[in-house]
Amino acid sequence: MTVPLILASGSEIRARLLENAAIPFTRIVPRVDEETVKSALLAEGAPPRDIADALAELKARKVSDKNPGAMVIGCDQVLDFQGRMLSKPDSPDTALAQLKEMRGQRHMLLSAAVIYQDGQPIWRHVGQVRLRMREMSDAYLSGYVNRNWESIRHAVGAYKLEEEGVRLFTTIDGDYFNVLGMPMLELLNFLAMRGVIET
Repeated sequence: MTVPLILASGSEIRARLLENAAIPFTRIVPRVDEETVKSALLAEGAPPRDIADALAELKARKVSDKNPGAMVIGCDQVLDFQGRMLSKPDSPDTALAQLKEMRGQRHMLLSAAVIYQDGQPIWRHVGQVRLRMREMSDAYLSGYVNRNWESIRHAVGAYKLEEEGVRLFTTIDGDYFNVLGMPMLELLNFLAMRGVIET
């Protein structure tokens, strides 16, 4: 690969997705105050999709500025529940409240990826997954949060489909990679088209 590829993310699952696809890359975790940016965008009335895209771009740009020539991938994922953005829960109580609110309802996961090179955006994509949550009892949801808190506190919506969280859902419409936080197929298509990865 002639162009260095950098993942601007601290996410272990995103790194694993690239590793599993045999994509050579390095990882640099950008220093970004996500909560301040989210708050500012929400105050301006930005929809969840735009917030995911803006955060992914901010991460990519921050790392790209210090790594000329490299292609830098920035990613972010948000949850759109009836037009309102839900974030990673800050406590088990918040997690439980989110899950109770979403049960029996539809919501959408938005996974944004932006590639920067030499300080300029050269590609972007926001993948969407629509999910319907099962009607779960208060007792089950409380037990679920207690059993899984250390894992789900890192996940928007307080669940992980690759773990026990799959039991919370009746339907999932969309690409599983977007559930995991990266529009993998679209990203690989772009890298192949640009000759960054072998095909």
